[in-house]
Amino acid sequence: MVLGFGARRLLGLRIGALRSLLTGCTGLLATGLVSSAMGPAAAGTVLVTVQVGSALLAAMMFLALSEAVVPSGSVGGIVRWPRSVRRRVARTQRFTELSRIALRHGLGRLPRLSGLTGPATSATRAEHARALRLALEEAGTTFVKLGQVLSTRYDLLPAEFIDELSLLQCAAAAEPWDGIEQVLTEDLGAPPGEVFAEFDTVPLAAGSVAQVHRARLRDGRAVAVKVQRPRARQVVERDLDILLRIARRTGERTAWGRSIGVTGLVRGFAASLQEELDFRTEARNTREVAAARAADAGGHPSQDPDPRPAVKIPAVHDDLTTARVLVVEWLDGVALDKAAESADARGLDRTALAGALLDCVLAQIMTDGVFHADPHPGNIMVLDDGRLGLLDFGCAGRIDRVLRSALRDLLVAIHRNDQQALCDALLELVEHRPEPADENRLTRDLGRFMARHLVPGTRPDREMFAALFLLVTKYGLVVPGEIAAAFRSLSTLEVSLGRLVPEYDIVAEARRFAASQARRKLAPGSLGRAATGEMLALLPVLRRLPRRVDRIAEALEQGRLSVNVRVLADERDRDFVRGIVRDVLLAFSGGAAGVVGVMLLQTPGGPEITSSVGLFEALGCNLLLVASVLTLRVLFSLSRDRR
Repeated sequence: MVLGFGARRLLGLRIGALRSLLTGCTGLLATGLVSSAMGPAAAGTVLVTVQVGSALLAAMMFLALSEAVVPSGSVGGIVRWPRSVRRRVARTQRFTELSRIALRHGLGRLPRLSGLTGPATSATRAEHARALRLALEEAGTTFVKLGQVLSTRYDLLPAEFIDELSLLQCAAAAEPWDGIEQVLTEDLGAPPGEVFAEFDTVPLAAGSVAQVHRARLRDGRAVAVKVQRPRARQVVERDLDILLRIARRTGERTAWGRSIGVTGLVRGFAASLQEELDFRTEARNTREVAAARAADAGGHPSQDPDPRPAVKIPAVHDDLTTARVLVVEWLDGVALDKAAESADARGLDRTALAGALLDCVLAQIMTDGVFHADPHPGNIMVLDDGRLGLLDFGCAGRIDRVLRSALRDLLVAIHRNDQQALCDALLELVEHRPEPADENRLTRDLGRFMARHLVPGTRPDREMFAALFLLVTKYGLVVPGEIAAAFRSLSTLEVSLGRLVPEYDIVAEARRFAASQARRKLAPGSLGRAATGEMLALLPVLRRLPRRVDRIAEALEQGRLSVNVRVLADERDRDFVRGIVRDVLLAFSGGAAGVVGVMLLQTPGGPEITSSVGLFEALGCNLLLVASVLTLRVLFSLSRDRR
């Protein structure tokens, strides 16, 4: 145990009792081997230090090797090994199945999926894109949703892939009623017949994760009940584990994977999908969006004589909502896919409906800070009372106040056709600013972009979004995930608006929204609220300002004014420098000890300690052991830092 403790201290590790015992046994075994090799004549002489040093060096080598093979904390216990083996077997089987799907659809010939590289001809790209779509559909829920996310990444994929992946749908066969009834009973604490007055066992819609049933509460209110499939979470988590492993290897081994940050993309997708699996998150998103819309409508009364909001968000029944069951208010209407003819038959103004929908989503993004991230036609309804209904808030985005302000500035710059203001707003959104010279070129490129895509008479299309994202990529700018989600939401919304009004000009309407927002900000009431908020924030600063000015003036008058700059004020910086200095000193000391030890062993003569051992030989052997210990410590430290 003493040898194990010494080896652990020298390597800077914390290990358990079992590993410490094995390390000590290894050291004792090394002591026996060295002692037998040196013979009985070495016992009781100064060469005992060589034997002890050899034992310590062997213990350190064993500990370093065992840490490399089985790192501390990686094995939680023998009892968990069978479960880990089962997971590994299941993952291997699923990976084999995915490989067969890929090979069956010819994805082995698929080149790198970057927007800048790929097949030479459009026909070949279209063929590969169709093969990829079919493979993702066959692979299941997780991969279909990944394809839907990729269908909005104009900066990563060619247009043929974008068009093909946009066709992906998550429709699936309905789950048998027995499985759905079991989920309802487990989560609600009673069979559905006892909780609801009526429950339709035939689903209205079935997706790969959940399906929706109509029901009626005991008080007579109609509700929609969304129930998660029994094994949906296990399937999604297994597939996400495989995706994350593939992404990590791709990011480590390929240049294009590192350039697009494939690991970060997949991690963000995994976090979003896991949120969707918890219906309590969807319930919270629904409440937050509804509350924000109600607060905004209360703060800015509309001139419309109808006091109801133009877009209805269903109320959530929190007492019946769990992680796998979501119960919301029932909305009577027609899905947007089939609403065009219905709206015309009822005399509804489709252009007004499209404008109300766009204003609602833009207000969520620009004003509220929480928005519907997937407003595709299946999540929008035209209600029987002539309003619109917004459904399924499982995928929602959040934007802080600073980014919302930059987005508003971006819209205002587009409205004014001001390329310099557009550049300034864009740089406020991204995470890495270019050098001043690059900033000037970016401004000129944005001017050319506006002249081509944002002039009157032009309509937004995929080419416009692709050009914008490629421009951002060209200058090495990194768009935050929440801003990318907002653009993805608007891109999806464009498709939905096109179902209501073909050739709908979303850019022109966004300009109108920006102008109306600017007028609202300049209204007396808004200016008063903004001024009040700013004054409340400034009051503590203004209260402390006179005292601080007086202190500075007094110090300046007495010649005591000074500026203190602390180098390495951050503890992490100090730890980094200490680590470098420590490793350098240890490496230098080990090298010096090794050189001196070799020189002493090569030096003839010298005092004799025993009849067979000289002083120079004893010192040389001990110094070589010291050099070996120090060198092993430095090498282990460097390899551990790299991991």
